[in-house]
Amino acid sequence: MCEKMLPMWELEEAAHEKGYALVCGCDEAGAGPLAGPVYAGAVILRPGLELPYLNDSKQVTPKRRDLLFDQIREASAAWAVASVSPEEIDATDILSARVKAMQLAINALPVQPDYALIDGNRDKGKHFALVTPHETVIKGDSRSASIAAASILAKVSRDRYMEEMAEKYPQYRFAQHKGYGTKLHYEMLDQYGPSPIHRRSFLKKWEAARRG
Repeated sequence: MCEKMLPMWELEEAAHEKGYALVCGCDEAGAGPLAGPVYAGAVILRPGLELPYLNDSKQVTPKRRDLLFDQIREASAAWAVASVSPEEIDATDILSARVKAMQLAINALPVQPDYALIDGNRDKGKHFALVTPHETVIKGDSRSASIAAASILAKVSRDRYMEEMAEKYPQYRFAQHKGYGTKLHYEMLDQYGPSPIHRRSFLKKWEAARRG
């Protein structure tokens, strides 16, 4: 597992050279799970800030993610986290929800950025589109320090929410699978049916299989 500090400031520097003073990174977490909201983080880092082990959240151990979560919030120029509910995901679609969560996170920053670096290659869905000036960056969470920081905030925030839901709905064992479609999760669904935080639009195949 790669957990070294990566030299990931090129995209931020390029944006600054274009005249954008405040550049944020933005990423989401939780697009794929069967339950829970989709989360997004937005971060404006201080130029040249060094955060050891900063990387794509999926490449960092949970313990270091927790440490980075605190460090990013303390050391960044601005940060914010936002989410879109399972109900809204069901009412629209997951791409629109992902994009909306990212725009909500950007809007929630205490100072508004001039430009945003967005992880991935999608900036609009059927029901929602990003409006902040931006560029999409494929594998951005391993190429941009700001996007990597945003990915940490989104991932840790969502995991902590699912751990809270594990206390509210202990039978589903959300703390173990965080809502993803694991064998254990499907076993719990078979036994207890959907909870109030399940995405019903994500359960169509499961419901069809139950009906036989």
